[in-house]
Amino acid sequence: MDENRWNEDRAEEKKQRAGKNRFWSGVLAGALVTALAGRVGVGMSAGIYLFGRGVMNRQPESSGQESQVQEGGENAIDYDKLTSKMRMIEGIVDRYFLYDKDAETVEDYTYLGMMAGLGDIYSTYYSEREFQSIMDSTSGEYYGIGAMISQNRSTGLCTVVRVYEGTPAMEAGMLPGDVIYQVEDELVAGQSLDVLVNNYIKGEEGTPVHITVYRAEGDASADLTPPRRRIEVPTAEHRMMEDGVGYVLVSEFDGVTAEQFAEAVDDLESQGMEGLIIDLRSNPGGVLDSAVRMADYILPDDLDTYEKGEGKTLIVYTADKNGQGDVYAASDGHALDLPIVVLVNGESASASEVFTGALKDYDAAKVVGAATYGKGIVQNVIPLGDGSAIKITTAHYYTPSGFDLHGKGIEPDVAEELNAELKTQAVVDPEEDNQLSRAVQVLKAMF
Repeated sequence: MDENRWNEDRAEEKKQRAGKNRFWSGVLAGALVTALAGRVGVGMSAGIYLFGRGVMNRQPESSGQESQVQEGGENAIDYDKLTSKMRMIEGIVDRYFLYDKDAETVEDYTYLGMMAGLGDIYSTYYSEREFQSIMDSTSGEYYGIGAMISQNRSTGLCTVVRVYEGTPAMEAGMLPGDVIYQVEDELVAGQSLDVLVNNYIKGEEGTPVHITVYRAEGDASADLTPPRRRIEVPTAEHRMMEDGVGYVLVSEFDGVTAEQFAEAVDDLESQGMEGLIIDLRSNPGGVLDSAVRMADYILPDDLDTYEKGEGKTLIVYTADKNGQGDVYAASDGHALDLPIVVLVNGESASASEVFTGALKDYDAAKVVGAATYGKGIVQNVIPLGDGSAIKITTAHYYTPSGFDLHGKGIEPDVAEELNAELKTQAVVDPEEDNQLSRAVQVLKAMF
């Protein structure tokens, strides 16, 4: 290679590095500007997950060894062009790239890029390690820091919405409202929530993780270093309050939630509970079946109010782009006959809204608090057969009455915003919690 060519290559390399630095500076600046504009809105964390069922059952059957791909007209991918271009890029990389490439990592990022190209923040690709981590977290137990993190659907910012008591996150000083923008030496502003949690925050038990957060309230950053520990998520915590008021806090919907909820209600009933408050504030969602089972535990099985239930108590139904979907109805033979209040806020999303919408449509509960987030779409997690998987948005879901809450949320029957000074506290004293006090007031009026 002659000297002029070498100089041109070095100049181009310098230009690319400068562009990359400006890009990341822009990402961070945009994140901070958004945070400065006011309290960062947060949304879906777990969302609604289905695991393969439904979508896979509706795939066209293959007539040979090659998979059948539905023709997409103008939207179809030109695989000949794609393959040719990828080979060209690989040839350039092999010839000029300074470092050794990791072929497996390049392959994973190729699939990740394909999903990112859909322009949907809820659709993504999981490597084998990431998918296993997702499966571990939905079982309700993992090695992490003990904080619930949610992602703004418009800015991509990941924000802490809850810090569990007695966890490394709380001990390190993490607070609700903290915007996570750096982990170790990596800027993570704009990363998908799944990648942030599974690739950066969770890890081997006992290892520390250095997290830098931005706090809009003081216009400052904070460096936190919680150790990773085994976290058993208390998804349904309960206690008996005064005057026969039972209280269950459901923080998310995972594989153990419905069982924990039933055990909590049974215990409260044994203590003489006369009415129940179900607190879903900042509950980001989770596994759809858990929300359905929890609603099923409360509702009788034979409410024929809505046609799609076909004589059963319809809880939720879905519809894909072809109008096909699944219907979920009550079937467990159990029902609760007592006054119920569901407490929600703007971060109650997805599976939380499925549960709330079902009880509201049947007048089985009063909804108190603030309008919910409004995420009325379903993601399917589909294993690809080699340990990896994709998560892809596949359908809208509807409350029993046919209400499409996506982008709208569920309005409370009784509106009550949490006092502003309480929103940044890691733990709110029940005696100071004005939303809870209002829920108790509404519940007692139903006795």
